[in-house]
Amino acid sequence: MSLNQLLNQNKLRPHRTSKEEIWNLIELIKRDIRDSKVTNLSSDRRFAIAYNAVLQSATILLYCNGYKPKGLGHHFTVFQAMKGILEDKYNDLADYFDSCRSKRNITDYSNSGEIAVSEAEELIEEAEVFLKLIQKWIRKNYPDLI
Repeated sequence: MSLNQLLNQNKLRPHRTSKEEIWNLIELIKRDIRDSKVTNLSSDRRFAIAYNAVLQSATILLYCNGYKPKGLGHHFTVFQAMKGILEDKYNDLADYFDSCRSKRNITDYSNSGEIAVSEAEELIEEAEVFLKLIQKWIRKNYPDLI
């Protein structure tokens, strides 16, 4: 979905980011990736922490483009916006992250023990790769913010 469509649906609002804000988000993402690797945590919790790293990474895309998600369902909005910002080859990744959003909702709000260790490990790996992709994207598109 394009940023204009999301803006017209009142899912985004203007936002002016800064180098400091982007740096702080990257540090938060790195912390979450580190914390998600703590093996004596439940796989549910590790998954939720890795999910937060992915969500914040995708949020950087919006911030750099001058927007911030607005209202209920903002996690969904972030992953929809990701499709409008990155090349089409990343649409499947956005869909994967959105499916992780649904699983995270279940484990955070309904049931424990829903996430397999392998699912947590997979998302942790994806979070690491995605952070590198985001950093490269910033350097290419918004070098003044990194």
